[in-house]
Amino acid sequence: MAALQSSFTSLSLSSNSFLGQRLSPSFCPPLVKPYEKAENPCSIVVKLKRWERIKCKPNSLPVLHKMHVKLGDTVKVISGHDKGKIGEITKIIKHSSSVIVKEINLKTKHMKSREEGEPGQIVKIEAPIHSSNVMLYSKEQNVASRVGHKILENGKRVRYLIKTGEIIDSAEEWKRVVKDREKAVEAVTAAS
Repeated sequence: MAALQSSFTSLSLSSNSFLGQRLSPSFCPPLVKPYEKAENPCSIVVKLKRWERIKCKPNSLPVLHKMHVKLGDTVKVISGHDKGKIGEITKIIKHSSSVIVKEINLKTKHMKSREEGEPGQIVKIEAPIHSSNVMLYSKEQNVASRVGHKILENGKRVRYLIKTGEIIDSAEEWKRVVKDREKAVEAVTAAS
């Protein structure tokens, strides 16, 4: 014990150091019994980084971004690893302005086995691409173009390709996309 006391006395602390100072009672939190209500409850606030937050409207719903592409559009990838490839949009993610294009931006996923005796597998899945990295494509004239909007004589607002003047939003095209989606759902339910 004497050795310990001598080591403390030999330790010199400056007056600026908080190690040798006493804490005043204002720094100590008041002790509250569990059944009594605290006068100043301390709320813990967790601050998320800017890139971790989802931008929300005043009513706390996430902001949905408008995109120049729709489900079923034929697009050409204009930047990234798969630059120059052409495919059809199969899914749209509005929160992140991303699209999934059929057979493009394939990533390898290692799947564990779910049951005993079943082997694990390596699967190729289509990863999302940001919508700014794709451009609408005309199959007829083999050219990628920006999209424009115009109103037809019957009052219908449609999208068209600026380079070719080709109208994208036709009723027949939309019906085809809906039928293809229904067939895919039926195939999945039949396989299950």
